[in-house]
Amino acid sequence: MSLRFLGFLDHLGMVAQMTARTTRALFKRPFEGRAILTQFESLGVKSLGIVVVTSIFIGMVMAVQFAFGLRKFGGMEYTGRVVGLSFARELAPTLTAVIVGGRIGAGMAAEVGSMAVTEQIDALRALGADPYKKLVLPRVFASVLVMPVLGALALVLGFTGAMLITDFQFGIPASFFFYSALGTVTMKDFASGMIKTPFFGAIIALVGCHFGMITRGGTEGVGNSTTRTVVVVSISILIADFFLTKASIALMPGF
Repeated sequence: MSLRFLGFLDHLGMVAQMTARTTRALFKRPFEGRAILTQFESLGVKSLGIVVVTSIFIGMVMAVQFAFGLRKFGGMEYTGRVVGLSFARELAPTLTAVIVGGRIGAGMAAEVGSMAVTEQIDALRALGADPYKKLVLPRVFASVLVMPVLGALALVLGFTGAMLITDFQFGIPASFFFYSALGTVTMKDFASGMIKTPFFGAIIALVGCHFGMITRGGTEGVGNSTTRTVVVVSISILIADFFLTKASIALMPGF
């Protein structure tokens, strides 16, 4: 157990060091604009499919569960309010980060890990280039930018799926569902959820790049790094979600 704890501290220290070096690289010229746009497309546009499918069906499942539960107490008309608050505050940002984060983080670990085992990162250092600026910074920057967009899209799609299924299965008019939720969910609720997404994006990119850069052992090592990335990203997002939620409650009175 002590060796595992020391290994955890070692990884934590390396991620903190990577964060510091990436932050310093942000202020060095030239600005990696083209690389950031490429990563934005790779991380965001190519993740739209999984976001669309998962958000719609998660919204439908949550609406069915809440409607059945509230019907027992004669409060089925509150389904729109409960679903709206749940998605705005928690489900849209967190579930999107966990689901998309596994894909994004694994992709980063595979890309950077392949460069590590083929000694391309060592070649960058030999040429005097900064690997953190060339490889890590574009991925972190793009991930921080893309996660709020995906989170907002997941909120809209999940709520739409919930609205349609309650109208079709439970006879709750879509207009009533929409306006009851709109009257309950405030901008503070929306902000408390969306403010988490840039932090989730940073966690995904830093963890993926970290396990990619320490990859050793050829293709087997790349596979191990991607697997570890998916697990660590998911756990890290859920842990960070708890602390970010506590911070939102403390910083936003009336939350």
